[in-house]
Amino acid sequence: MKNLSFIDKIFYLLNSLLATLLLLSYLLPFISPSTIPFFAVLSLFVPVLIIINLVFFVYWLIKLKKQAFLSAFVLIIGWFSSPPFYKISSRSSSLNSDVKVMSYNVKAFDLFTNKKNDAETENTGFTFIKDKDPDILAIQEYYQSTKILLSYPYKFIKRKNDKGKFGMAIYSKYKIVNSGSLDFKNTSNNIIYADVVKQKDTIRVYNLHLESLRIKPNEENFGQENSEKLLKRVTNSFKKQVEQTNLFLTHEQQWKGKKIICGDFNNTAYSWVYNQITKSKKDAFTEAGQGLGKTFNYWFPMRIDFILTDENAIVNQFKSFSEKFSDHFPIQAKINWK
Repeated sequence: MKNLSFIDKIFYLLNSLLATLLLLSYLLPFISPSTIPFFAVLSLFVPVLIIINLVFFVYWLIKLKKQAFLSAFVLIIGWFSSPPFYKISSRSSSLNSDVKVMSYNVKAFDLFTNKKNDAETENTGFTFIKDKDPDILAIQEYYQSTKILLSYPYKFIKRKNDKGKFGMAIYSKYKIVNSGSLDFKNTSNNIIYADVVKQKDTIRVYNLHLESLRIKPNEENFGQENSEKLLKRVTNSFKKQVEQTNLFLTHEQQWKGKKIICGDFNNTAYSWVYNQITKSKKDAFTEAGQGLGKTFNYWFPMRIDFILTDENAIVNQFKSFSEKFSDHFPIQAKINWK
């Protein structure tokens, strides 16, 4: 510190604080939000903390200062102990027997019929899905409408109530022999499932939409809400996510066969929720993805939508698309079994 300028001393103090926060964030997967709800909020900002610490590392490295070791040390710990922030390599094999699965929070299809600036073609969210042609399509924030252009022989749609139009859906090219809903109380979120038959295999497909944080940064009134009120609402949402996660795990453990879990977790890969749900499972992005895997349209990379499989599955491909037909980006995986 003696050899640093006054500005660099300020930078290093800030660096120390943010490196400590990143280090603490590595404990998040092991601490239930029901125990310390406020601490869980930090899970949303782990990608920002990683980026800032990378910037500090480069800054000190350019100046040939030993202070670079602080961020380097914390980042290395995260590299070996946390889910990947960035995937360098991907897997791109493919088999005819693969199950192609897409998970998509469509935001009630409100942007799905928007036209791009093209005089000759109409590029909609429905044409996008048709072009990608998934065998199984899991939709969160479904909205019943005559404008829906999805052609599948089998589907399970669960609306929140008989008179409502909002809900969740699973579309399938394979026959659905069983389906159901966990029917969360006092919330618009839910988990549904469908058992599909592919040749001699029965595969359970879960579609999760865990409690929403109701943070909409792109809306005009964002930032006007009292910060204390906002924090209280977010921490309450995290508590609900704990209850919903426990309900899911209790239900999911009863199924011993092949399974695929899709959905919008409304939480990141650095959270307790993700850690609990992914135990004894494979994350398709971790297995076969590349890049940041961003799934939510925000200024920093947030991966809150996931496709998971049982441990016996092989993920041959994973893609996170950038098409903006919703506030979420669609993700897709090709899955097979040994």
